[in-house]
Amino acid sequence: MTAGDVWRDWVRPARPDGAPLGGRDRRLLRTELVVVFAVTLGLSGVRSLISLLDALASPVPLDQRTTAIDQALARNPWADLAAQLAGSFALVAWGALGLYLLVRAGSGPRDIGLDGRHPGRDALGALGLTALIGIPGLGLYLAARALGLNTTVIPSMLDDHWWTVPVLIVSACANAWAEEVLVVGYLLHGLRRLGVSENRALAISAVLRGSYHLYQGFGGGLGNLLMGLVFGRVWQRTGRLWPLVGAHALLDVIAFVGSALLRGALPFLPA
Repeated sequence: MTAGDVWRDWVRPARPDGAPLGGRDRRLLRTELVVVFAVTLGLSGVRSLISLLDALASPVPLDQRTTAIDQALARNPWADLAAQLAGSFALVAWGALGLYLLVRAGSGPRDIGLDGRHPGRDALGALGLTALIGIPGLGLYLAARALGLNTTVIPSMLDDHWWTVPVLIVSACANAWAEEVLVVGYLLHGLRRLGVSENRALAISAVLRGSYHLYQGFGGGLGNLLMGLVFGRVWQRTGRLWPLVGAHALLDVIAFVGSALLRGALPFLPA
């Protein structure tokens, strides 16, 4: 196989073998996809868009606004700890819902690459994706801020408690699990069963990922859309989801924990 053939396979991949669903099963799966995302990340996308529109209607420019991802949810430290863990539990449950529905439909973790067949390869893939997304992503964020197209994103505004760093790590892993299982494994697998082409399915997944990050500004939406294109294509070509979950978790851990430890040390992190 020549380099051109490999490039074409990545740019215009053929849909995997298997007849798409038809009739009642097709209608049920389409309804299932709509319902699942209407109560999870699709709803988050609508709320994020509303947040962006509200920010644009404000007299304060985007680049002078601040957006915090992890912030205190209660005044009492113990209540705040419980609320943070409850939020992470909800994200884990979202991902578990997608996985459960796949199992009910006759598929399973192995069908979306959540088995333990290739731990070493999956770990290396996660590290590679972290570098591929992380460095350009930071550059895109800083460029968007400089152009006035993004808010100042503060990954963590949690107070300094003994549990702050562990909770941020849990939050990062929960976000990674929910997003990659739902937006990649569950959604792309479902669109394949509906007979949707690989490129069209990839576009749907990437736009959805970008939509629920619009609360950060245009840069956040665009950056995550591009991340979705890369992550989705890697899954379509390799069938492995663990590298995506691992890379996403690493990126969030670096952002969340780094912002907590370096608060005030960098110009775009407040003291």
